[in-house]
Amino acid sequence: MADSPEVVSRKAMLRTSLLAGRAARPRSEREAAAAAVADALADALAGATVVAGYVPTAEEPGHGRLPGALPGRVLLPVVPARGRELSWAEYDGRLAPGRFGLQEPPGPRLPATALAAADVVVVPALAVAPDGTRLGRGGGYYDRALQHARPDAVLVAVVFDEELLAAVPAGPHDRPVTAVVTPLAGWRQLD
Repeated sequence: MADSPEVVSRKAMLRTSLLAGRAARPRSEREAAAAAVADALADALAGATVVAGYVPTAEEPGHGRLPGALPGRVLLPVVPARGRELSWAEYDGRLAPGRFGLQEPPGPRLPATALAAADVVVVPALAVAPDGTRLGRGGGYYDRALQHARPDAVLVAVVFDEELLAAVPAGPHDRPVTAVVTPLAGWRQLD
């Protein structure tokens, strides 16, 4: 089911504002945020067996530190050449350029359903609300991917502290996250 035109418009305006804020953030702040996010995730996920994560871009919190901070067997997304359904690959410390300039593991590809093995799924976000509503970049890749996550999997979004908002526009397909990690506040369980 598609978002209403009003929700699409509200999401687009919010994305524009948040992306501009990220682009304006000084490199030193991004590096400090990356270290704090990595430490918070490593502490909170210490007992996890299988964690699905991602490789943050230069503007995202966690850049340069994730996925190396994630424990256990780590699965990372692979953006397909066509379509919008992520496949997965195990992280062994190596990364290679993928679609859209994103980094991904060069190893064997696993199907979209491989996400069901994850105890924890760390997802990128531009904003998160206290009710778990997550705003992504708008491509729908994670909306599709999270359909394969186990119902009991912990879904944790990573954002900067000011991106934890009172409310985030949502559509019927948006799956809420159960936790959020920010650089200053660390791990926070959501309602």
